[in-house]
Formats: sequence, C-alpha cells, structure tokens
Amino acid sequence: MKHARQFESFGRAVASVVLVVAVVAPGAYAGDDADAEIAFNRDIRTILSENCFACHGPDAGTREAGLRFDVEAEAKAELESGERAIVPGDAEASALLARVASDDDDVRMPPPETKKRLSAKQIELLRRWIAAGAKWQGHWAYEPVRRPPLAEVAPGDEPRGAADTFVLARLRRENLAPVPPADRVTLLRRLSFDLVGLPPTPAEVDAFVVDESPDAVERVADRLLAAPQYGERMAVQWLDLVRYGDSCGYHSDNDQPISPYRDYVIAAFNANMPFDQFTREQLAGDLLPDATLSQRVATGYNRLNKTTEEGGAQAAEYIEKYAADRVRTTAGVWLGLTLGCAECHDHKYDPLSTRDFYSFAAFFADVQERGVYGNGRREPEIPVPTPIERRRLDAMNAEIAALDARIEDASDGEAAADLKKQRDKLVAARAKFEKGLTRTMVTASTKPREMRILPRGNWQDKSGAVVESAYPHAFPAFASLPEMTSGRLSRLDLANWIVAPENPLASRVLVNRLWKAYFGVGLSKRLDDFGVQGEWPTHPKLLDYLATEMLESGWDVKQMVRKLVTSQTYRRSSVPSPEAAARDPQNRLFARQGRWRLEAEAIRDNALFAAGLLSLKIGGPSVKPYQPAGYWKHLNFPPRVWKADVGENQYRRGLYTHWQRTFLHPSMLALDATSREECTAERPVSNTPKSALVLLNDPTFVEAARVLAVRVIEEGGATSGERIRFAWRTVLSRVPTDGETYVVGQLYRDHAAHFDANPDEAKRLLSEGLHPAPPIRQPTEIAAWTSVARTLLNLQEATTRN
Repeated sequence: MKHARQFESFGRAVASVVLVVAVVAPGAYAGDDADAEIAFNRDIRTILSENCFACHGPDAGTREAGLRFDVEAEAKAELESGERAIVPGDAEASALLARVASDDDDVRMPPPETKKRLSAKQIELLRRWIAAGAKWQGHWAYEPVRRPPLAEVAPGDEPRGAADTFVLARLRRENLAPVPPADRVTLLRRLSFDLVGLPPTPAEVDAFVVDESPDAVERVADRLLAAPQYGERMAVQWLDLVRYGDSCGYHSDNDQPISPYRDYVIAAFNANMPFDQFTREQLAGDLLPDATLSQRVATGYNRLNKTTEEGGAQAAEYIEKYAADRVRTTAGVWLGLTLGCAECHDHKYDPLSTRDFYSFAAFFADVQERGVYGNGRREPEIPVPTPIERRRLDAMNAEIAALDARIEDASDGEAAADLKKQRDKLVAARAKFEKGLTRTMVTASTKPREMRILPRGNWQDKSGAVVESAYPHAFPAFASLPEMTSGRLSRLDLANWIVAPENPLASRVLVNRLWKAYFGVGLSKRLDDFGVQGEWPTHPKLLDYLATEMLESGWDVKQMVRKLVTSQTYRRSSVPSPEAAARDPQNRLFARQGRWRLEAEAIRDNALFAAGLLSLKIGGPSVKPYQPAGYWKHLNFPPRVWKADVGENQYRRGLYTHWQRTFLHPSMLALDATSREECTAERPVSNTPKSALVLLNDPTFVEAARVLAVRVIEEGGATSGERIRFAWRTVLSRVPTDGETYVVGQLYRDHAAHFDANPDEAKRLLSEGLHPAPPIRQPTEIAAWTSVARTLLNLQEATTRN
C-alpha cells in the first residue's frame, strides 16, 4: 500500500505538469495554425502517456487486452477482438477514437473510475493525427543528439549567437516581438548573481555603466567566470542534485565527514574540469589508474546516500535502501530518468524494467559499506590535509625516514636506542596530528555482492533472479565505449556510458539545466524527468544544438555558460510587454528574461556582503551560523546542542552552512532550501510570511542590518539624503528615485523619534550578533538607520534576480 500511495502521489504530480503543458505547449500559441502538421512527440504522446499507459504501457504486470500504446507496431496491430486501436489514415475505423469519444461508461476509455477524460481538443488532435497517417516518432529525449541547422536570420534580428537565432525564429513564427534590453545596472546585477551569487559593488556598477565598448558584457562575464566565487555558485546547484549533507539522514541523523567533497566540487567548477571527467571521478575515481587524492575525494558522491546507526535496524534491509538510493540519484542527476519508479514493478511510462533497476544497482555492488554504522564513523574514510598541513606532514615523514636510516646505520646500541626513542616520539606526534585532520568518506571497491531482483522491492524476498551490472535495455552499449575495465561492467564503465557521445540524455539534461539557471525555466520544463511524462521542449532544435555544442566542446561547461550569458536573449529586460504577458505569461518563448527570488544561500550572502561582513574564504569544514535555541531539542541519540561559530566562520557563505538533513537550518528552510534527502533538480519557491520574518528577525539579518547602518553613517555622507543614496546603491545597486528617498527619509525620522523615546530598545537592537557596535556613536542613530537597512534588505528587489 505504501508504494501504491507513492505512485498515486506521483501520478497527481504528473497530472499537474500535464496541465501546465496544455497551457504553454507549442500548439497552444495563436501562431500555430489549426491545420498545421501534428507532431506525435509534441501533441500525441503526452495524451497517450497520461491517459493510456497505466493499462496499456510498458508495465506488463498491469497491461490489459494485450494492447500497448508505447510501441508503434503493437499500437497499430490487430487485436484478438479483430479491432485495431489505430488504423493509419482511417480515424473512423480506429477503436481508440471510438472509445475515447464514447459517452457510454461501459465503453469509454479511460474508464470512469480513473477520473480521467479526454477533452474535446485532445480527441480532435487524435482524430487529425490518425487521419493524417498516424506518423510515429521515437521519444524525443531518446533519439540521437544531432546538430540541427541554424535557424534562419531575418533582417533586424541581430543575434549574438546560435541560441538567439532559434529563439528569434520562434518569436517570429508566433508574431511576438522581444522586449528591449535591460538597463546596464540590472544587467550587471543579473550577471553577478547568476555567475558568482553576489551583487556587484557600486564601483563595478559605475565602471560598467560608462563602458561603451562592444565587448563590455563579454569582459564582465570573463571576469566573473574566472572568480573563485563562480565555483561556489555552481556548487549550490550540484550539491542539491547529489543530495550533499553533513548528517546521515536516518534515525538519529548523526554527523558524517564529507566537507572535502564539497570543496572538490567547487574546485572542479573553478578549474572548468570537463564534465565527462567530473562524472568519471565521482562515480569511479577510485578505479582510475593511480587515483589522486582529489579523485578519491570525488568518490564521496557514492557515499552521500542516507545511512543509519539505529540499533534495531536490519543491516540487509538498509543495504538495499542504499542501493535504491544510488539508482534513483545517479539516473536522476545525469540522465533525467525516473528509474526509481521501476524498483517494485516495470515503469508505467518509460521503457525501464525492474531488471533494469537492479542491473543498474549492480554497478555499485562493489562499494564497501555497512548496513548499520556505529560510533559516528563511516568507513572507509581518509584524511584530507590542507596544503599547509600536507607540507607539515611531508616534513614529519621525511624526518621519520631520516631517523630510520640513521637507526639502520647506527653501530652503537645506546645511540640506536636514543634514535628509536626520537622516532617513536615523532611517530606519536604524527598520529596525533593526523587525528586532527579533516576526514572524508570515500569509495573503496570490494568484492561485488550478489544483486537480485527483489519482487515488489521486498528485501526479504530472495526469490528474484540474480542480475549482473548492465545498461538499461532501451539504451544499448555504444560503439565508442572502451573495453570493459574488468570482468564485469564496473562503475567506470557506467560513467563512460553516461558521457558517451551516443548517449542521448546526459548532454541534453545538462544544457537544459544550464538554460534554466540563466533564463528561469528549462527548454523542457521538467528538469528531473526526460521520460515520456516529461515535457516536449519548447525549442527542441535549440536544445539539440546546445547539446551538440557541449559534446563537441569536450564537455566545456564554462564555454557553454559564457555563450548563454552573453546572448541577446539573456540581455533582455525581465519586464514583459502587454502582449507577451497576455500570450506567454510563463515566458516559455523567451521574449523577455525571467525573474525569480534568489536562493536561500544567495539572500543570506547578499545581506552579509552589503554589510561588509561576508567572508570570501573558499572551502573548509561546514560552519554553524546563529540558530534559535532549542531547535534541536528533538534531535536525539545522542542529544545535541547547536553551538554557533564565532569569528570569521560566523560570516561564511551560506553554501558552507552545516546541512542537518532532518533539521535543516530554519532560515534556509523558510527560504526553500532543500533537505537534500533526495536528488533535487529544482527547488520549490514559496511566498509565505515566514520568509519576510526571517529577513526581519533572523539574527544574521538583524546583525547585517545594524553593521550596514554603521557603514551608512560612516561612509554615506553627512545628510540623510546622501546616506539613503549610499544605502540604496549598496543594497540595490541603483540610485533611489525622489519618491523612494522621501519615503525612506520619513521612515528614518519616525524610527529615530521612536528610539530617542525608547533608548533601551535601541540598545537591545544593537546587541544582536557578535560584531561589536562602535562605542562612539549614538545608539539611537544607529538603531534608526538599522531600521532603514532592515527595510531595504527585505525589499523584493533585494531578494529577486531580475
């Protein structure tokens, strides 16, 4: 029943997606003539998958009447009844059309108990498609990636790259004009948040506004792509996908050592490591010849699944949970496949069988692990010294080696004994030093365990067939793959298969997510599902063009990012024209730029950056910013108390916040950060009072506001107008209007009067946080400007990427 409920929930989620598709799909726009050619992938497959596949799809266990609509030959074949569901060219003879259009509940399909019924528009689409010959297509995401020709450029288009040609051609076809470019301040702020997750400084804004050179945007993009903060910005998205967490997730949710993996991800993006190598190192770095420390750290990916230390847990059960977790995550991260839906039965919609699920799990059967851990350890672990620690360790090792040589050469027994004492003392010092080094979980290969198909996912049922590691049957081994690395297909073979140029999924999934990162919505909106329940891309040729570029560039991620953020499409204003707002409210045609609330980490970083508090230190162990007392009171076995960090660690970027999966930091939670218990391709964005309350009352934001207030007083000028202008430019990058200056000036005067009358409130406000307030200033003045700063940091403009 549990799995049935999960599937029902999944179905409801799919239904909501299909509703969205109906609004924004290419056929819904006025520019598509009613008699235009019907495309199976775009117009028909979604109707069949949503309404028919549950009983007539890939899952043989629930298939009825010997009919399936996911395979062309069977959909058009003669049935035992003598009928044919689809008769190409003859809609009236097609039983499918008669059934879906019937008003008789005993005949109509889908059956009434499914609560589904095709709309008149969907029935008409089926009729026209069958009448036109019922031309079939393979699922778009499973077709080979091929470079399409560039879209035709019309006079006045002025594209800045290939992406623009496809977007402009579609807008022309829809008779919809793109909006003008964004103003320079907005564009620079957009580039800065998108590429490094931080706002530009006023000096950077001033320089860009007056820079009239034709390559000004390109030079800004290059500067930001070269900044070390670029890797941090990219890592946030990747850590959501791989479900990075500093705690184990199950039961007592104990800490686990893994922060060096996060540093590896940051460094890889900064170094522009080719994505295929990035893939190999995470899935199989330990299997690479002469694996480096960095490559071993990368294999922490395989250890990021939730684990348990619960005393009563069944080790065999949790081993199967861990295997299933890796299948769901790996297929989701790299392939955009919902392979987890095939754990208990064949997939209801995609050509993914239960055998495929367990054969995929078998790739990871050699990962050394325990079903139930204990004593806070997650072996195998390795120490990961910093460069300074590495030099000290090398010096110790050299000194020990020198002592060994002297002991061996010593002819005097007493002298040899003294040397041995020195050596033993140094060895003990080294052991103590190594004990203090940061450790991280890694993958070690051991003898592969037996992998069986578990009927209905039941870990106690060992009646299923034994399977070996194998690629999903719908995606055969590719010709470009190297020879197997061992007697069985290994994790390294899997990595090579994922990034093989013939694989139709990995490059499409990657560029689709990159497009979403810089335009607000993917070319295919479903970032986590490229199966038949996903969405037909709004610009399929553009998606394939970008995927081809990614492959032919050698998986160069920075190059792709640069192409996207220097395009004409990227530079447009995010303010829609009245026509675009009416016809394309979700901006699926990209006549304008997208706008969205910043991620939780960026909102926090922005406040600290404006205050001048943000530490730009890269890497290191996770940190603990302020958190409400008692928030962890239900975190037991053992009970724990959150101890906020002091000094620089209090002001690190949000990326480095300790990620307690079952008790995520409350301000992160209120701003929709994910718990990372499962692979997350896209965070939800909510709009509730909690987010405003966090920005007003969380100690981090209050402290940032009061420290910003001191900056305003000390650096902003002598008059309130000058100070408001300084504060506005610091937080929002632009100059306030006269009306905004008046409103904020009145706010300052009102709060100054209030704090003058209530000095104790001012002192309490200024006591928030560790950063000391300057003793020479009037507390009431700082408190009033703190109110102004809190207001600015809570503005929608301050938390929105435009």
